Amino acid sequence: MNENMRKILDKIKEYKKIFIFRHFRPDGDAVGSTKGLARILKLTYPDKEIYLQNADFADYVAFLGKEDEILPDEEYADALGLVLDTATQDRISNKKYALCKELVKIDHHIPVQSYGVCEWVEEERSSCCEMIAAFYSAFKDELKIDKEAATYIYTGMVTDSGRFRFREVSGETMRLAGLMLDQGIDADKIYAHLYMKEFHTFKFEAYVLKNIRITENGVASLFVTKKMKKKFHLTNEEASASVSYMDSIKNALIWIAFIEHDDGTIRVRLRSRFVTVSELAERYRGGGHACASGATVYSKAEIKALLKDADALLKDYKEKNEGWL
Repeated sequence: MNENMRKILDKIKEYKKIFIFRHFRPDGDAVGSTKGLARILKLTYPDKEIYLQNADFADYVAFLGKEDEILPDEEYADALGLVLDTATQDRISNKKYALCKELVKIDHHIPVQSYGVCEWVEEERSSCCEMIAAFYSAFKDELKIDKEAATYIYTGMVTDSGRFRFREVSGETMRLAGLMLDQGIDADKIYAHLYMKEFHTFKFEAYVLKNIRITENGVASLFVTKKMKKKFHLTNEEASASVSYMDSIKNALIWIAFIEHDDGTIRVRLRSRFVTVSELAERYRGGGHACASGATVYSKAEIKALLKDADALLKDYKEKNEGWL
């Protein structure tokens, strides 16, 4: 057991009011971990006030249900803030987190910034939801769980692990996933919500497959413009999912999707097999995991520069390593 797990549980016991936060533009893991932990704490401590306090939401996991309305400033003063799945404070969705009396950080990203009175960071974990499952498992004689909480947690484990395919997945990951399944969750329903597609997305996928570009050393990329999103009736989340269309191209160990947004930014989704891309993402206002990161660029010139850097990174990897696929 990580000693910080006990410190966090003790800190939770100290407070009557607890606010739970995550990063902005949330994914399934950010939503699942916060909702899962909130449900566990509400079941275990019915006399405590537990609130999810986030400023934005994820449409593709809307099936997990609604969240709490943002509370007025004065409510935060005597509260403990639990920040999940968020490496740096500037990425916390609700900026009122700073009004909390104390903060606790629970995260599985590469450490970038230290914050809070207590931190529990395990970058080798496949998801923050896996950490919440481990937290429950470590204290299952004290904590309570039910089908609802397990559904939230399992959903995040599935999405952040690429359906349990990514390198961070371990035997412990699968044992903890099994613990969630033991709560009687409907895995078929979860997978249906996550992976059934609207017909228009198949048309978009066909278009994308015709327009993928490959650099000299094997970096696959695509650029989804605002015009394309409008043409194919895509949400930003559906457009971002296009990065997965390139994950099976032989010899392309890095694949990148550039998504143009209405605010003038171009969101970057970097994925890789074997090659560490997180440092590359950090050079372009981002970061994340070794083989799954995000970044932001602001022009086609920056897109070109990022692709050039990615191509050089992949060339170097292939020259130094044998047996890559």
